[in-house]
Amino acid sequence: MKRLFGVRKEKAPPPSLDDAAGSLDKRGATLDDKIKRLDAELAKHRDLIRRARPGPAQEAAKRRALTVLKQKRLYESQREQLYNQQFNVEQVSFAAQSAKDTAVQVAAMQHANKDLKAQFKTKAFDIDAIDRMNDEMADLMAMSEEIQETLGRSYNVPDEIDEAELLGELDALEADMALEEAGEEVPSYLQDEALPDAPDGVVEPLPAAHDGPIANQQTAQRTTAS
Repeated sequence: MKRLFGVRKEKAPPPSLDDAAGSLDKRGATLDDKIKRLDAELAKHRDLIRRARPGPAQEAAKRRALTVLKQKRLYESQREQLYNQQFNVEQVSFAAQSAKDTAVQVAAMQHANKDLKAQFKTKAFDIDAIDRMNDEMADLMAMSEEIQETLGRSYNVPDEIDEAELLGELDALEADMALEEAGEEVPSYLQDEALPDAPDGVVEPLPAAHDGPIANQQTAQRTTAS
């Protein structure tokens, strides 16, 4: 059968936007190379025209330069068309990619929607059960505070305490502390000590060196020694 009818050829896939953009890039690069080559050739012709004397040689150089200039303008026009085509292809490619991304996002949101619906249908998301749990937690917290308050009570403390009396004692303590701080401003070893009072009456002068028994004894000792 294959010999009679042959083998069915597989159909080639249609060209993609990326293929079209790549082809336009190659064509644009080829035109750019041609334009650069014509620019170099046109510069040579201009140099020949400037150096040639007026006459047939200069006219021939001008004609060649004019031909090169026409080719350059043609390639530039083609390059401009390729720019526009490439821009259109890129716009279409962007729109197609955006559509694909949107389809992926929609599919993901639909899947998430199904998961959320399934989760909210479970007992873990029962709103009545959650309300009861919150009420129980509030009762437990109130009970805990009451227990802590009971355990924090002081024993053997009179119920009625005169606050004015306590404030008076506090003021007295603050006054004592202020006096102590004022006394400690100057160290004790730098404070002036009180001098003793001067004695009353007339102070008698000391006896002279030649008067008295001590002076006579010293004179007798010197006489004996001599």
